[in-house]
Amino acid sequence: MRRLYLNLYLTVVGSLIVFAIVAGYLWRVLVHVAPPPQAAELAAEIAQGALPAADAPREAQQAALERLARGRINIALFAPDGTRIAHVGREPLASRSGDPQPNFPWRGRRIWTIELPDGRSLAARLPPPREQASFAPLGLFLAFGLIALAVAVGAYPAVRRVTGRLERLQVSVEALGAGNLAARVKVEGRDEVASLAASFNRSAERIESLVAAHKSLLANASHELRSPLARIRMATELLKTDAKPELRAELERDIAELDALLDEILLSSRLDATDALETREEVDLLALAAEECARVDAMPSGESTTVHGDPRLLRRMIRNLLENARRYGGGTPIEVGVTSLDGDALLRVCDRGPGVAEAERERIFQPFYRPAGARERAGGTGLGLALVRSIARKHGGEVSCLGRAGGGTCFEVSLRQ
Repeated sequence: MRRLYLNLYLTVVGSLIVFAIVAGYLWRVLVHVAPPPQAAELAAEIAQGALPAADAPREAQQAALERLARGRINIALFAPDGTRIAHVGREPLASRSGDPQPNFPWRGRRIWTIELPDGRSLAARLPPPREQASFAPLGLFLAFGLIALAVAVGAYPAVRRVTGRLERLQVSVEALGAGNLAARVKVEGRDEVASLAASFNRSAERIESLVAAHKSLLANASHELRSPLARIRMATELLKTDAKPELRAELERDIAELDALLDEILLSSRLDATDALETREEVDLLALAAEECARVDAMPSGESTTVHGDPRLLRRMIRNLLENARRYGGGTPIEVGVTSLDGDALLRVCDRGPGVAEAERERIFQPFYRPAGARERAGGTGLGLALVRSIARKHGGEVSCLGRAGGGTCFEVSLRQ
């Protein structure tokens, strides 16, 4: 994944490298560059060959210097003691003894001083062409201005791309805050902004699913509560005139059903509201299954397997699976097995009932969902299997509904040990 700070850093560094290369090239082209020492030595050898000997008359040395200069430069010839022997040009150069600067092969921007092998020296001033002198500062300024403009133009798309994505993310966040739970943002790129957009989409999907689940839970709970409350109201009216034992028993069953429904609604809401388990300890899954199997006359089999979790929630998970098998198993024996497989604890609860159609094996874990024909069968609140899945996932596991050869259903729960 590309890092945003790395993109910006490489953009700046690349711009500086380009700026340095172009500026160096322009500096070399527009500004006079000093000749290397080897060039000065070669010029000294050539000049001494063109000039007469050091003891020649000054007139001969003046004539030779004029032939050498040809009137294009200001040049002066100095004796070893620094006195000027001859010069050419309208601006005679000062003597070496009067020159405050040391004698370097390259001195100033347009003055050369060359030491001859016999001790004499030549000093020359090279006037730049008028057009170059006038163009150099302006051209250099214009070149740097063009470079700055190029950097600004090149950096704008990159910066605008980042800020544009942030602006679109801000619009989606504001839309989500205003109640539009379907608001999403397009994930562009592979940097931190793209990661932030993906995180926002995941959070928005989670919020939307939680709100939808709570709305569905509330709507279905209202529907499920209406039936036992109506029966209780009717039984209460009948008790005023006829207090039969059968009526009292029916009233108690309705109250128990209502109490169980409220308990499962509260437990489901609590599981959705928390990310971590309130209690976590070692639990022997086989022993816990044996205690619950005693309530429905079932006998567990398998090996002792320890898991880390909340014993109350695990007990509720096993109880719901057993109650579901007893209710929809058609009176057939319930088979319960506990094993350990690949580091996970495996709990299986099977029956020989009519089974669940393959198309509905995933949907039966939805709150208040009942397969076709299930409403004619007695009992159940519609939250039992939904709670089983929630409890399994809270313990790092999963539950699935499987068919059996010969008919029936198996619920298989895997829990992290």
